[in-house]
Amino acid sequence: MSQPVLTTSNGAPVGNNLNSLTAGNPGPILLQDFHLIDKLAHFDRERIPERVVHAKGAGAHGYFEVTNPDLPKWCKAKLFNKVGKRTPVFTRFSTVGGEKGSSDSERDPRGFAVKFYTEEGNWDMVGNNTPVFFIRDPSKFPDFIHTQKRNPQTNLKDANMVWDFQGLTPESTHQFTVLFSDRGTPISYRHMDGFSSHTLKFVNDQGKQYWVKLHFKTETGIKNHTAEEAAKLSGVDPDSATRDLFETISKGGEPAWKVYIQLVEHDDAFKYRFNIFDVTKVIPHKDYPLIPIGRMVLNRNPENYFAEVEQAAFSPSHMVPGIEPSLDRMLQGRLFSYPDTHRHRLGVNYQQIPINCPYATRGGIKNYQRDGFMAVNGNGGKAINYHPNSFGGPDVVPEASTTPFEVKGQANHHVYTHPNSDFVQAGDLYRLMDEGAKSRLVSNLVGAMKGVTVREIQLRAISNFYNADPDYGTRIAKGLGIDVNDVVKFARAKL
Repeated sequence: MSQPVLTTSNGAPVGNNLNSLTAGNPGPILLQDFHLIDKLAHFDRERIPERVVHAKGAGAHGYFEVTNPDLPKWCKAKLFNKVGKRTPVFTRFSTVGGEKGSSDSERDPRGFAVKFYTEEGNWDMVGNNTPVFFIRDPSKFPDFIHTQKRNPQTNLKDANMVWDFQGLTPESTHQFTVLFSDRGTPISYRHMDGFSSHTLKFVNDQGKQYWVKLHFKTETGIKNHTAEEAAKLSGVDPDSATRDLFETISKGGEPAWKVYIQLVEHDDAFKYRFNIFDVTKVIPHKDYPLIPIGRMVLNRNPENYFAEVEQAAFSPSHMVPGIEPSLDRMLQGRLFSYPDTHRHRLGVNYQQIPINCPYATRGGIKNYQRDGFMAVNGNGGKAINYHPNSFGGPDVVPEASTTPFEVKGQANHHVYTHPNSDFVQAGDLYRLMDEGAKSRLVSNLVGAMKGVTVREIQLRAISNFYNADPDYGTRIAKGLGIDVNDVVKFARAKL
């Protein structure tokens, strides 16, 4: 039986479904990659009306306070311009793969999104409670999320789908190790860290560029459920984390996180032993230590859940002067996909909704966007709706332009290449764990993989963990009653 041809939505054959079209390697994604844009745009519209991912969440208001006087040396964003400066924030926490009615204690990454209402507009730091992610190219994102949702025939969660994708995607080994460790089931949103995950770019007043990763370290302390505790709590109180956040603040508590950055000189990134634009990798702290920059405090609950938490719309493309994208392919895809989702879910004027409105911007929002569903802010009144014009309409500020950067190389669907394999950091993480943590990690993975009914899928998935560390893969194989020699055959084929 011949293999059917994968096509675009207009019926054309697809030449590459795993790598986005980029300008060089590494390089930014090209808008002309119709298959990627079409794939993401369709994916963004697959659920009505709940979010496709991060459907269930909780949120609170608070502030970010600068504590490091050196910040202006690295970034010209005005929210960083002096010690003690406070910027209002709204933070939304969430599960990722579960539906809106899912349990807060399920094994799942947790979304960690912060909206900074700055005087230059809103900056959204849209991250997770894990420093890495499952994939590094947005072309794979719809496929990955489909494996975390429901089987299209049975409408049931399907272990074959999850582990088939994992086994065929070695880069996911690091994140699966994090997810099935103790940190995969945090006790509450207060008891977990947050990360930008992606590398971002900071630019100072002189135009000097730095690469940064953001880390939010909880002041409450890291606390996690065991798998057994999390499963029991799902039946007793599926809203445990939502309840904890709301009740803590309502009783006068103020959940807080110390905020740090890792700072990499611009040119050093291209000589470093890991690709810092690959979101499946971390930058080890011993190479680039954490630098404290501030503190985030949450001190006010929403007045209305739907108006504030459900309608909150975060996007990594919501940036302010001094904060810019990097060459991270997943970030590049999210720059398009998130606002596109909001336009679908909330309407083209989603930024007019009060929780999303950049109210701190001096002089308010002034642009030439008009009409569309839910234009509720006066729709520009009698002001001119085109640019350029001769009637004193708002004009550009050249110094707010994106910092120039060089793009070169052949436009192609470049396969990711780097001298360090996808298994190095996953193995390093495993070896850092004490014996108890290793045992729980292996037990969690064995429990999750018992539902796989295709032996080859099990072998391929275990081989990724074996390549990370032979002891790691061997213990999983033994837990599933599988001969490790069979695993080794698959593992060697990947190296």
